[in-house]
Amino acid sequence: MELQKFYYDNKIVRLFAYATILWGVVGMLVGLLAALQIMFPVLNFGLEFTTYGRVRPLHTNAVIFAFVGNGIFTGVYYSLQRLLKARMFSDVLSRIHFWGWQLIIVLAAVTLLAGFTTGKEYAELEWPIDILIAGIWVVFGWNMMGTILKRRVKHIYVAIWFYIATFVTVAVLHIVNSIEIPWSIMKSYSLFAGVQDALVQWWYGHNAVAFFLTTPYLGLMYYFVPKAANRPVYSYKLSIIHFWALIFLYIWAGPHHLLYTSLPDWAQALGTVFSIMLIAPSWGGMINGLLTLRGVWDKVREEPVLKFFVVAITAYGMSTFEGPMLSLKNINAISHYTNWTIGHVHIGALGWNGFLTFGMLYFLIPKMFNTKLHSIKLANLHFWIGTLGILFYSIPMYWAGWTEASMWKQFNPTGDLVYPNYLEIVTQIMPMHYMRAFGGLLYYTGLLILVYNVVKTVKAGSFVKEEAAEAYALAKEGKRGSGEGFHRFLERKPVRFMIFAIVAILIGGIVEIIPTYLIKSNIPIIATVKPYSPLELHGRDIYIKEGCYNCHSQMIRPFRSETERYGEYSKSGEFVYDHPFQFGSKRTGPDLAREGVKSGKIYKPDSWHYNHMMDPQKMNSQSIMPKYPWLANKSIDMGSTAAKIRVMQYLGVPYPEGYDLKANDDLKVQATAIADGLKASGIDVASDKEIIALIAYLQRLGTDIMDSPAALTK
Repeated sequence: MELQKFYYDNKIVRLFAYATILWGVVGMLVGLLAALQIMFPVLNFGLEFTTYGRVRPLHTNAVIFAFVGNGIFTGVYYSLQRLLKARMFSDVLSRIHFWGWQLIIVLAAVTLLAGFTTGKEYAELEWPIDILIAGIWVVFGWNMMGTILKRRVKHIYVAIWFYIATFVTVAVLHIVNSIEIPWSIMKSYSLFAGVQDALVQWWYGHNAVAFFLTTPYLGLMYYFVPKAANRPVYSYKLSIIHFWALIFLYIWAGPHHLLYTSLPDWAQALGTVFSIMLIAPSWGGMINGLLTLRGVWDKVREEPVLKFFVVAITAYGMSTFEGPMLSLKNINAISHYTNWTIGHVHIGALGWNGFLTFGMLYFLIPKMFNTKLHSIKLANLHFWIGTLGILFYSIPMYWAGWTEASMWKQFNPTGDLVYPNYLEIVTQIMPMHYMRAFGGLLYYTGLLILVYNVVKTVKAGSFVKEEAAEAYALAKEGKRGSGEGFHRFLERKPVRFMIFAIVAILIGGIVEIIPTYLIKSNIPIIATVKPYSPLELHGRDIYIKEGCYNCHSQMIRPFRSETERYGEYSKSGEFVYDHPFQFGSKRTGPDLAREGVKSGKIYKPDSWHYNHMMDPQKMNSQSIMPKYPWLANKSIDMGSTAAKIRVMQYLGVPYPEGYDLKANDDLKVQATAIADGLKASGIDVASDKEIIALIAYLQRLGTDIMDSPAALTK
């Protein structure tokens, strides 16, 4: 066999590592701002582009796709070359991937702050950027698979199994969930509506956590933990079970985000069952990672890299136990829509993703710069400050969640809600938000320590751009040999391996999603539910643009505490014209599903909505909602009305044929009526302003059902 000399490309690893640190600093700073905005509304700055509704999705996208995404690519490009004994397939593709991904991040920041959002959590980016994401992701996969095919080792290692599963699954999730019909150069409507859209979104949303925040990081764990500990992986057989069970089961779990909603019960049950089953493979991976460190616990006490890895793996185990527990309906009835979920998510984000990334950076940067880490003491200080930050962040959020759920559900002896005023509950949990922000500040301080430590390390070292290596060429092999296990055979056939992975992840999605389209009884028709008027449609788009879905749900669960507070529980047939759905995932403010109902205790006149949007603190000094004064100055984009109506017609919304040509006439009539009513209340605002459209939308919510009692029995 020929001994071949070649060079690893460290330049691409360095680029992604620097980007990881940069976007970590930016993304977490934005997160800290969002945390402070909840306590101090003045930090929304009274500007259109800096309200919580726009900052919050910027934070989630920056941390997930910029910080963690670049962290994934840093680890993959470093480990893949060394595991395969091969340089990356194409330096050109590597550079296209890097600069394309950074362009996506910048475009995401600009468009989200400008209000261009689909309104779908973790998938807020609009259609042109979605197309760019798909293209750059294919470049990444092409480069990775090309490298695998030209490898100089016989079998692909377990870390690479997870990289392959990440590539194919994220591609499928992104493409399906991003199917949307544009009505302008930067705006679109989701192909799916209501319950169907919610199911597809959380099939994507949960598995974005699974296959972007988990599987690639498990691959990094399987490479960097053994390398840092200088120990082999504890169990090869456990790795096999962990991998295949995890990717098969994970894809089914999305519906557990929609328990007690109007999603069909069978889909909710499937989500719960498979979520519980996920404990086994998830903990199998945790055990495999921790037991890899057997015999080196003295080294763990000394080495900050291993400390970060141990806490990261422990956080992974905690999150993957808590997640299935939260999918049990009796626990979900307490946790959903509360800050408990925020605490749960950040155990995974800060502990699992953050700490594994920090440990990886502390490990590989000194190696690439041919030097030692500048300061072990500073790295240890980062570890302890970061760990305290996680605790100060998450524990108050759990406490806040339990407090919220308890106060929402309390009744007095006469059968009335003890806390009918939602602001009483918001005020009660403010101390927990202060503690959360302090925890975030601690964690961010740790990150700044890392930045200093890395800069000093880089300056002290000499970067190895092209790292020399040598290995024997891989001899071509044919069919499965006698005595060769099936999985060992599969490990040297990466294309077949990828096909098996695709089949494993497609089964759950097909079984859960397709029946909601084929079986009409899943979404019964409600005769009184009508399409939005043109003005209401504009108002809905403004509601989404301003990010109102980040704080308000539109889904009343069948609990007495919710029906007493908000009105009749939500039905699946109510949302058939909602592109996208607006069920929400967190209640920082009250549910709005019945906001427009004109009977009972919850009705608010147009003048209340106007004043509330202009200055919430004037309405109630304890309000934490931002001000939206620009809505009274910006005009409705009536030039887009016809395009919106045509796209809605294409999506099956039953507007009359030719209605796009006269929709603005109806819009003006309804807008004038609202403006006249406001004027009679002493509020002088032109009928063509965005606030008029938003009021029209808010006053429509719930009226199809609650103002038409006959519909409740259908």
